[in-house]
Amino acid sequence: NEAPKLKHPEGLEEEKRGFFLAKKARLEWELKVEEKKKECAARGEDYERVKLLEISAEDAERWERKKKRKNPDLGFSDYAAAQLRQYQRLTRQIKPDLEQYEKLKEQYGEALYPTSDSLLHGTHVPSKEGVDRMVADLEKQIEKREKYSRRRPYNDDADIDYINERNAKFNKKAERFYGKYTAEIKQNLERGTAV
Repeated sequence: NEAPKLKHPEGLEEEKRGFFLAKKARLEWELKVEEKKKECAARGEDYERVKLLEISAEDAERWERKKKRKNPDLGFSDYAAAQLRQYQRLTRQIKPDLEQYEKLKEQYGEALYPTSDSLLHGTHVPSKEGVDRMVADLEKQIEKREKYSRRRPYNDDADIDYINERNAKFNKKAERFYGKYTAEIKQNLERGTAV
């Protein structure tokens, strides 16, 4: 029973290092992609076309099957899922500075990878560029939020066939489902002729 307890902190440390190494590898891959895009732009070629020429047919088919299987927009299920989706979207937009990361790694050493025993609170001072980037991103989010509105504009010219908001919603729903069947009856009632 004591062996897993003794091994547990070492396993956590190893897992954290593995996580950071995987993240670093992914960031290096993204940098290579960016460099390749710049090279293609300098030569006047389309990056997507060059990339597709390098992919084998089997890989392309496998990728298409995987893409079809995955539903990109799950819609709104709950606030926690919406928050997670926004967090993932915002973190995908972040372009890390690997040179700054290496400097911090040299400066802090193993303390850069925090553990439960670490005390890094108050030691990091963000750069002016980083703060400006964050402010610009927040302003962009606020602007996007202001554009999006579920509020429907009120139409003064529309016929009033309801007595309150709840009845208006019911009438809209009834019209959507049964409107094509009752259109003739409504016209006759408005003209004053009975069928």
